[in-house]
Amino acid sequence: MSTILDQAGKDALVAAAREVQARAYAPYSKFLVGAAILTRSGRVHLGVNVENASYPVGACAERMAIGAVYAAGDGDAIAVAIATDAPTPVMCCGMCAQALYELSPEILVIASARGDQRREAVVREVLPYAYQGEGLLTGPGADKAGDAA
Repeated sequence: MSTILDQAGKDALVAAAREVQARAYAPYSKFLVGAAILTRSGRVHLGVNVENASYPVGACAERMAIGAVYAAGDGDAIAVAIATDAPTPVMCCGMCAQALYELSPEILVIASARGDQRREAVVREVLPYAYQGEGLLTGPGADKAGDAA
């Protein structure tokens, strides 16, 4: 996938993530994250991290951007840029890597730190053993799942 997106395209995607980062809601950690997902249609979908006093209720920027992709009826994601002010690039967490993998197993992940230091990887390299739904219809009660249809 990285051959599809040239350096200018990567720079523009990181700039979009960096711009939306300022709108993150992180009153507890103060760790603002912006994400921008580029789809083959050329559209860029944005997301920010949203914290909550009940910590598990919060959401990562990458998953918020994935929601924007689906809400827009778009798909076929090419790349995601993640912007933080950390001193080194922060790659997506495992939960976000799994969600990105399901969006597109070949999506390029570009993590950008303060000063625009970057790290790039295809999401399947970030999460090499991504869950692909094995066992969803083979576990206990699977015979009953077919009866509901």
